[in-house]
Amino acid sequence: MENFKFILVLVLGIMLPGNISPLSAQNGNQNASFRKAKNGIYVIAHRGAHVGIPENSLAAIQKAIDLGCDFVEIDTRMTKDGRIVSVYNASIDEYVIGKKGKVKDFTLEEIKKLDIGEKTGPDWKNTRIPTAEEILELCRGKIGIYLDLKEPLVPGLLQIIHKYDMERDIIWYIPASRMEIIKQLKTLCSNCIPMPDPGPEKNIQEVVDQVYPRVLASDMGQLSESFVKTAHTGNSKVFVDEKKGTPEEWQQIIDWGTDGIQTDNPAALLEFLKKKK
Repeated sequence: MENFKFILVLVLGIMLPGNISPLSAQNGNQNASFRKAKNGIYVIAHRGAHVGIPENSLAAIQKAIDLGCDFVEIDTRMTKDGRIVSVYNASIDEYVIGKKGKVKDFTLEEIKKLDIGEKTGPDWKNTRIPTAEEILELCRGKIGIYLDLKEPLVPGLLQIIHKYDMERDIIWYIPASRMEIIKQLKTLCSNCIPMPDPGPEKNIQEVVDQVYPRVLASDMGQLSESFVKTAHTGNSKVFVDEKKGTPEEWQQIIDWGTDGIQTDNPAALLEFLKKKK
């Protein structure tokens, strides 16, 4: 009987979407899919493809889609009346002319009156902060979402994500230091894909043992060839934030076997990858 169970797990590991490992199949991730990288390595547009475009705007997200990125990174915060919007900073000071304050102190109606395009240029006048619903509607079936959970909004976000049936199209960036949030996500959504950031390589095994992540997040301060090998041994992919955003850095990241790069210039990274083919 035990041999039969083992063989069944191996068969499921081969048949399930995204080439999920037997280890993942044993630990509740058997329904989680993972899209294949279009250019050999996952390209994640940080705050959208925002070169010359207001960051985190629908226009920046659409540009990432048009370029052919694998994922678009968004930041989530809650308004005064409980609506979830995409803004990187806790305040709107940096994005709006003549207005200051924290996102949490504005209602959605007030947020939607703010023009985040004026500072970028006249072509972007009347660009607005998007809601989570607007983002999912735009991205559905076109691009994956790298969700940076700026605030503990798991239940509220899941309501929206379930509505659009996009549980398997979103990876959740959550530092491993917030393990209770990661476990809350896994409890409430077995199909969802948490992406813990373990910090130093020495923490990887503990994170893997606790949540069996399909993917780990990192940055150039922690990334190394050894880091990637350790993550892969635990059946986790590695997505890293670039630091310099240069071809030399991208090549180093690739040489170390990293699976994805979050970049502020996805057009340039995609061009670099296509030239390497």
